[in-house]
Amino acid sequence: MISTITKGTSELTFIIFRKPTTIDTIIPNDSSHPSEQKFAAIRYFANRIHTYNLDHIQKQKETDIVKQIIDNNKYDTSILNRIGKNIKQRQGHEQGNQNQRWVNFTCVGRETRYITKLFKNTSLKVAYTTNNNLGKLLEMQKAQTPDKFDKNGVYQLTCLICHKRYVGQTGRPFHVRFREHYRDYKYANNKSKFAQHVIEEGHAFGPMNDIMDIVHIASKGRMLDTLERFYVYRETKLRTQINDKLTVQSNPIFKALIQNNPHKEH
Repeated sequence: MISTITKGTSELTFIIFRKPTTIDTIIPNDSSHPSEQKFAAIRYFANRIHTYNLDHIQKQKETDIVKQIIDNNKYDTSILNRIGKNIKQRQGHEQGNQNQRWVNFTCVGRETRYITKLFKNTSLKVAYTTNNNLGKLLEMQKAQTPDKFDKNGVYQLTCLICHKRYVGQTGRPFHVRFREHYRDYKYANNKSKFAQHVIEEGHAFGPMNDIMDIVHIASKGRMLDTLERFYVYRETKLRTQINDKLTVQSNPIFKALIQNNPHKEH
C-alpha cells in the first residue's frame, strides 16, 4: 500500500492507494499471538489515518475500509476509535519525553504482563516477541547431547534429608562442578556451601542423579548471572536456600515473578 501525493497551493494532500491484489487478511482476533502483535496492523492503519494529510472525504473512506478489514478478522470495529485516541495521546506525550528507549520481552503468558507493568511509568517502552512462530516450529532440530550433565549453566543441589537447595552456576560441564562439591565434602574443605551444610547437619551427600537438577543450560555471561541470582532469590523467599542469605538483595522483577507463580521452575 502506498500513497498518491498531490501538491496543492499551500500543502500536500494524500490519497491511500491499494494494489488490486491487496488482501484484507491481518492476524485474526482468535489467534494465540500476544495482543500487541495482533493489534500492530490496526495501529498502523489508525496511525496513517491520523498522521497523513488526508482531507475529510479521504479520511472517511480510509476509515470505512479499515473498519471492514477489522470486522473481517473478527475484531470489534470500535477498537479503531480507541486506538486513534491512544495515538493522539501518545503523540502529545512523546513530544515531551525524548529519552524513551525500547526493551524486548519474550511473551510467555501472564507472567510477562505482570513484569512489564513495572515499566509503565518509566522511560522504557516494551516490545513483545514470541518463540512459537512458524520459523521456530519448522526449523531443523539439532542433535541433543545424550547426557545433560555435559552441558553448563545454572544448577541446583538438593539435600536428600531436609530438601534445602544450593543454587550455583558453572561455565564447565555440570558433572565437573559436582565432583568439586563432592571433593569439598569428602575432604571437609568448607569451600562448598552445600558440602558444608551436609557435613554440619550430618546428612547424606547423595549421587549426582539424585541431588543435582539442571535449571538452565546457558553460556557464561550476564544472562547466566541474572538467572543464578533469580533462583537464589526464589529459594531465599521459599526459605529453602543454602547459599549465603546476606548476599540476596531486593529485586522488584524477581518479586513479581515469585508472587505470580512461586513454584514454577522456568
